[in-house]
Order: sequence, then C-alpha cells, then structure tokens
Amino acid sequence: MNRFITKTHIVTLATAAMLGACATGDSPTGTQEEINQIQSQLLGDMPLPAGAKIMGSDSLIIGRGDGWVGRVNISALQGATDVYAFFQSEYPKAGWTTVTATKAKTSFLVFTKGERTCAVEINEGSLTGPKSIITITSSPKNANVIAPTRKP
Repeated sequence: MNRFITKTHIVTLATAAMLGACATGDSPTGTQEEINQIQSQLLGDMPLPAGAKIMGSDSLIIGRGDGWVGRVNISALQGATDVYAFFQSEYPKAGWTTVTATKAKTSFLVFTKGERTCAVEINEGSLTGPKSIITITSSPKNANVIAPTRKP
C-alpha cells in the first residue's frame, strides 16, 4: 500500500512539475498597449503584426530604436501568409524599400532603409503554439566587409 502511495505521489509531482514548466516562459507581461510600447522602443521603425510578441530568450538585440542591430524572434497570432502580406504592405509605408521577397514554406523578405538592412524570415508555427514565427535580423547596410585577397 505504501509503495502504491509513493508511486502515486511521484507521478503527481512529476506531472505538476511538467505543467509548471510549460506555464513559465519569457512571454512579456503587462497590457497589450504596454507590450507594444516596449517593442516599439526596442525595434523603432519596424512595425509588427497585431498581437505579435518578442521571444526574449531567442533574441539578441544590441541598441534600441532605429539603430538596433541583432536578431529578434517574434511569435505571431496570424498565419505565415498573413504575416508575409503584412510585411510586404506595411514596411514600405514605414519607409523601407523591398530588395527581395520570396513566398515559400519558409518565406524571406529583405528591406533597406537609409544605411540599414532588415532581413525577415517567416515560418509556420506549431499546432499548440503561435501560428507563425518571425525572425528579423537588422544590420548596417554596408558593414565594411573586406573581401579576402589571394596570396600569389
């Protein structure tokens, strides 16, 4: 009898721990307006689809506002097709010029604005998670990359 109770307790505790782990994460807290304001301060002139949230643990943002560089992963409530359409229509309105756009299973868009380049990758989400995952990489347009030279 005691063995049965002990096994039951162990299974119950393990289940509770797994559910607790699922409930924790790096989802932003606060009202949607507060979240949007913080995301705007971080990303500057890069609009995001409604309800999109930065996935902090998967992102690297150096700087803030219009001059940030790095990579930011974002979860979106919309499907990949709608997110792709959002970027194609809204980024030019924010002053970004489309360099290239490819709609596929993994969609990819590249924009430039002034001396900055922005690459946007869009993937379908999972059945239980966000409907799509967006990865935005921002960098200077010309990072003074020096081509390797051949030695004679």
